[in-house]
Amino acid sequence: MDHAPNNPLMNADLAPVNVEDRTWSSWNIAALWIGMAVCIPTYMLAAGMVEQGMNWWQATLTVMAGNFIVLIPMILNGHAGTKLGVPFPILVRASFGIRGAHIPSIARSLVACGWFGIQTWIGGAALYTILGVLGVFNPLEDTHQLPVLGITWIQFASFIAFWLIHVLIVIKGVESIKILETWAAPFLIASGVALLIWAMIKVEQPKQLFSSDTNFAQGSNFWKVFFPQLTAMVGFWATLSLNIPDFTRYSKSQRDQAMGQLIGLPPTMTLFCFIGIVVTGASVLIFGEAIWNPVDLVAQMGSPILVVISMIALLIATLSTNLAANVVSPANGFSNLSPSKISFRAGGLITCFIGVLMMPWNLISNTDGYIFTWLIGYSALIGPILGIMLCDYFIIRKTNINTEELYNANGLHKGINWIAIVTLIISILPNVPGFLNAASTQFSFPVYFDTIYTYAWFVGVSLSVVLYWILMTIFSKSK
Repeated sequence: MDHAPNNPLMNADLAPVNVEDRTWSSWNIAALWIGMAVCIPTYMLAAGMVEQGMNWWQATLTVMAGNFIVLIPMILNGHAGTKLGVPFPILVRASFGIRGAHIPSIARSLVACGWFGIQTWIGGAALYTILGVLGVFNPLEDTHQLPVLGITWIQFASFIAFWLIHVLIVIKGVESIKILETWAAPFLIASGVALLIWAMIKVEQPKQLFSSDTNFAQGSNFWKVFFPQLTAMVGFWATLSLNIPDFTRYSKSQRDQAMGQLIGLPPTMTLFCFIGIVVTGASVLIFGEAIWNPVDLVAQMGSPILVVISMIALLIATLSTNLAANVVSPANGFSNLSPSKISFRAGGLITCFIGVLMMPWNLISNTDGYIFTWLIGYSALIGPILGIMLCDYFIIRKTNINTEELYNANGLHKGINWIAIVTLIISILPNVPGFLNAASTQFSFPVYFDTIYTYAWFVGVSLSVVLYWILMTIFSKSK
């Protein structure tokens, strides 16, 4: 295989990881997931479920079910990363072709940019609260909004300050991200448990936090809420199911990548969402209102020292999640556009700038839009890409891929695999009407499209696997 200086399809960041350099253990993978899962959006994730009528255990089980479902493609797609040592943009060349791979890798990158912006905005809100508590400004007087942006200049300055921290770490490179995740994981779990203990102590009767009451008039209404929420829960990590090879390429073995994900993903997500539900229930009893955003909750705790310490914990949680989940993948994706000119660091900086331009405060302005437009919407795009990759790797190629061919512009995977492109388009189409209904009031497609959209990720994965297998069997020789 040509080395990076002689091969325009490769650079040091996109080259296969040598076997002796694959040093990540189960703990490293688990710590990675803990660092990504313990974040403010995870804490707030069950908000939509409870607002839609679920009680605490229904919401918790929905979170658990969604994460065990998405764990399956995580481990399956992670298999290729560990076996071949290549990142997602390189692996997807096998199914989409070397040129065609830009479509799924950039699609994944743009979604990550949106998530990067959301997380940075939330972290900036924590910093904003810290400044208010320390008396730098009076939040009650900070009301003048900037034109176009729709936020105050102090809110924007807090957002940019937190954004700059990301930029500095990106410049230092991917190894600094691994170190941050490993050290942050136990601290983040301890912080979440401490918040749970605080809630249990502050309320007079803790059993009040575990009410079985729901807002469903009839039992059948539960399922109308459950399936969209389950799809949204799967969609929460659907993006990582695509680019999990970016991390499993460093794993010592298949057992390490599988066990690390099993230990790190479902338990952490379920625990932290459970903490969010219980602590929010406590906020109703303590403050007289449901406070779903932990930034707002911590601001109500009174003691300036406690508020600042808690906010620093939230900042670390957000930073650890953002760097691993929302910078690594787009950095590799943008690098893949021109490996000889765009390094991992350059790709990471591109991500940071796009995340600002997307104005993330508009993406999470309400939970309904957050779940039905953002989470389910991009799961409708991500699902078909995942289905194509899994079908290609396990069914068509039976896990046998020549790594050198992934870097050969005139080889087996040259150009564009139009079968993958056609499959992707057809697999997305059933969910488009439902997405348009959810995203805008200007559309009114028949209601059955809304039902299909409820299962967007599942529809996309299933349809793409079957269609890709049929088309590859008919039109392509076995490779």
